[in-house]
Amino acid sequence: MLATVPKPISDYQGLAGDELFRRTAQAKRVLGDRVMILGHNYQRDEVIEHADFRGDSLLLSKLAAERSERPYVVFCGVHFMAETADILSRSNQTVILPDMAAGCSMADMAAIEQVDQCWETLGRILPVEETVMPAVYVNSAAVLKAFCGEHGGITCTSSNARAVIEWCWARREKILFFPDEHLGRNTANKMGLPREQMIVWDPYQPNGGNSREAIKRAKLILWKGHCSVHQMFQPVHVDNFRKQYPDGKVIVHPECHEDVVNKADLSGSTEFIIKTVSAAPTGSIWAVGTELNLVNRLKRDMTDRKVFFLSSTVCQCATMFRIDGAHLCWAMENLADRHVVNHIVVPEDEKRWAKVALDRMMAIS
Repeated sequence: MLATVPKPISDYQGLAGDELFRRTAQAKRVLGDRVMILGHNYQRDEVIEHADFRGDSLLLSKLAAERSERPYVVFCGVHFMAETADILSRSNQTVILPDMAAGCSMADMAAIEQVDQCWETLGRILPVEETVMPAVYVNSAAVLKAFCGEHGGITCTSSNARAVIEWCWARREKILFFPDEHLGRNTANKMGLPREQMIVWDPYQPNGGNSREAIKRAKLILWKGHCSVHQMFQPVHVDNFRKQYPDGKVIVHPECHEDVVNKADLSGSTEFIIKTVSAAPTGSIWAVGTELNLVNRLKRDMTDRKVFFLSSTVCQCATMFRIDGAHLCWAMENLADRHVVNHIVVPEDEKRWAKVALDRMMAIS
C-alpha cells in the first residue's frame, strides 16, 4: 500500500550508511527508467555513487534535457543547478533537489534587487542598453539569468568564459560580469586587458565604489563576489608545494584569486582539471586547487600518480555537503511512493528569459 503522506526526513537521519545505500538502490530499481540521478563533481561519495551521470552543473542539466523520456530528475547539487535543469528540461520532467538548504554562497552575493539597482545607476552615467552587456556565471539564480536574457545578455561557464567575453565585446563596449569577480578577472588577464580597464562593483557602495570617470573608462565591470571554497587557496600553498615537489604541477580552478592562478601551471574548469590529471603521465605529481571531494576522488582513482589537495586546510563546499545519503534516500523512497518532495519550479517568465541567455551561450560554445 502506498504511503498517504510523504515520509519525513527525520525518519532517515539516524540510519546507518549501508542501510541508506541499500534502500536508495532499491528505490532506484523500483523507479527504473522513470528517474535519473545527477551527481555534481563536488558531491560526497555516499551520494555520487548512486548517480547515473556525473559532471558540472550545465553538463548535467543538458543531459537531463536530452533524456526527456525520464520524467523525474533528482539533482544532487545546489539550488541554482536544479533551477538550470528545470529551465532546460522538457515540460514532462520534474526536477527534485534532495535538500532545499543546499544553496551557493557565491550565487547569493548578487541579489536581483542589487543587480537592478546597479543597472539603473549605470544608466545614469552611460547609455547602458547600448554600451553594457550583462554576462552572468551559470553559478547564479535563475532570476539573474533571466535578467541577462531580457537585456540582450548571456550566461557563461568557467570553460567558455573567454568565448563569452569575446562575444560580448563584439556587440557592446563594456561588460557587467557577475557574480564571481575572479573568473572574470582571470579570464580578462589571459586576454591581455589592462588593469585600468577593469573595475570592481561593490553593491553596498555608491556607484559600486567607483568614480564616474572610472566607470566610463572600464571595459569590464566585475561584481564583488567570490566562491568561499576557492578563496581558501593562497599563493603560499603553491610555494610550499613547489618546495616539497619541484617537479610537480599545480592546477587550479579560475574561481581562485589571481595571485594563485598566476602562480599555478594550469587553470581551468572542473572538467578541464579532471581531464588533465586523468591524462597525465604515470608517476606525475599534482597539486589540485578545487573542492576537496573532487580532489580526493582523483587521488583515489589515479593511483599511478600523486595527487595532493593544494591547501593544508580542509576545504569542501559546505552547502553542497548538505545533500547526504539520508536526503537522497528520503527523496528517492518518497518518489517511489509517488510523492514528489522538493520540486524545483522556475516561474515561466523567468524560465523563458533565462533560457534565452543560456541558448546564446550554447550557440557559441
